[in-house]
Amino acid sequence: MRPNATLWIAPPAPLSADVDCLRWQAYLALRGVPVAVRTVIDPAGALDARLPNLHADDALLPAQRIPQWADTHAPPEPGYLDPAARDESRAWTALLERTVHAALLAATPAPSLLSPPAPLRALLTPPPPPLTGIASLCPPLGARIPYDTIHARYCDAIAALSDRLATDKWFLGSPEPTPLDALVFAYLHSIIVSKNSALRTQVTRRVNLVAWEWRVREQVCAAFK
Repeated sequence: MRPNATLWIAPPAPLSADVDCLRWQAYLALRGVPVAVRTVIDPAGALDARLPNLHADDALLPAQRIPQWADTHAPPEPGYLDPAARDESRAWTALLERTVHAALLAATPAPSLLSPPAPLRALLTPPPPPLTGIASLCPPLGARIPYDTIHARYCDAIAALSDRLATDKWFLGSPEPTPLDALVFAYLHSIIVSKNSALRTQVTRRVNLVAWEWRVREQVCAAFK
């Protein structure tokens, strides 16, 4: 039975150009939870003026409550192989949300990169990752970093992501897709469709990332037909 739920996202449809909206689209699609999608240009009416929002069960839910809602409409969320893999997933999440996201922001024309909107500031300041080798690729919180440094760290991050995926079906060798896979897809897709060739080339030159993004894209798109 199809849940009576709608995910409100930034345009376009079926795949949002907003990396956070796309992350939650992928999360629901990979968990097998069918929802409708509708686009809204101005997020001012959203909770905290931030998309996506999920309208379900006569309630409007912010993004952070989507996993809790999904738990009532799907089998239990697939876990990681072991506690070490779960800890590693947090480090990769921080790398994507800080290093890769910073590169996307720096490459996107905006009125001012010195004063980004509050939602973007929030994305750039997640909790610190576990102390692993991946963490060294993340810039210190609050630091102002030259674009060349941002881009160099971005290149290192994409190379590390490709090496970690190798030939696995899902990241960290998980047997089923995890929230990390949804996040990775959102960033890889946003980069691949980006007009910035310097960012795009770092992904498109790595066959395993391109093939993985294409396979997951087909699965996500199929969920919103």
